[in-house]
Amino acid sequence: MQMQVIESINEMQDVAAKLRSRRRGKIIALVPTMGHLHKGHLSLVKLAKKKADIIVISLFVNSTQFGINEDFNKYPRSRRRDLELCEEHGVDIVFTPSAKKIYPPDYSTYIKEERLSAGLCGVSRPVLFPGVCTIVIKLLNMVRPDVLILGRKDAQQAAVVKKMVRDLHIPVSVHLGPTIREKSGMAVSSRNIYLNEVQKRDAAIIYQALTKARNMVKEGVKNVDRIKAEVNHILSSVRRIRIIYVDVVEKDTMVQLREIVPRRSLIAVAVWCDEVRLIDNIVV
Repeated sequence: MQMQVIESINEMQDVAAKLRSRRRGKIIALVPTMGHLHKGHLSLVKLAKKKADIIVISLFVNSTQFGINEDFNKYPRSRRRDLELCEEHGVDIVFTPSAKKIYPPDYSTYIKEERLSAGLCGVSRPVLFPGVCTIVIKLLNMVRPDVLILGRKDAQQAAVVKKMVRDLHIPVSVHLGPTIREKSGMAVSSRNIYLNEVQKRDAAIIYQALTKARNMVKEGVKNVDRIKAEVNHILSSVRRIRIIYVDVVEKDTMVQLREIVPRRSLIAVAVWCDEVRLIDNIVV
């Protein structure tokens, strides 16, 4: 089918209803994004094609997940380029609703997950996960997909959304795509556009620290405090890097661990590189 660009919520719901009634066994996948597409997003489209027959990608910078003094107004937006990339990579429907329709002036309903969202990024960004949960629920109601595709780079966000889907009995299967990295090891992110070349070089220390932690685990180290201390030490060696948190949690429940549980332990990091907030993680 030729790629459709849909802006109207009613039209998206109508199209979704027709697809569901006529699909005859075809599976619909949703890849939710805030636009400014990069290699990470496109890898999720590739995964969606393996899981579904019809691919819907949403482009919407969600204001409710940004706190006061965060970067909502300057968050990168590149609609024309995004549409070109979607067409090039075989997306069937691009959904680009307006903020006024998603959040009209009298809007007052929000979804909050209480447990998995409490730590890590939830501490310093308290509106992040209520905003994410709310927009994801709204998109699921508008697109009605069978499959929801998320990225592992935002590990806590993915865990929170999966928990919300289970708790609210939403009939959608959630699949996670791998973190895509630059040659330096830095995780691909829309916010990387804020970094100059020197900052990108310094930000590469994040993956170096995570790699060191992974190697320590491979060598038999299970003590979480020892691993966290080493990651903190490596990150602190770069002047531009200011640590927000370094933590080790169970990858699905986000519960803090005292000892490494093989293949279940998530080492998660958030830092400031000058004025740019960056996150990354690995499972060990």
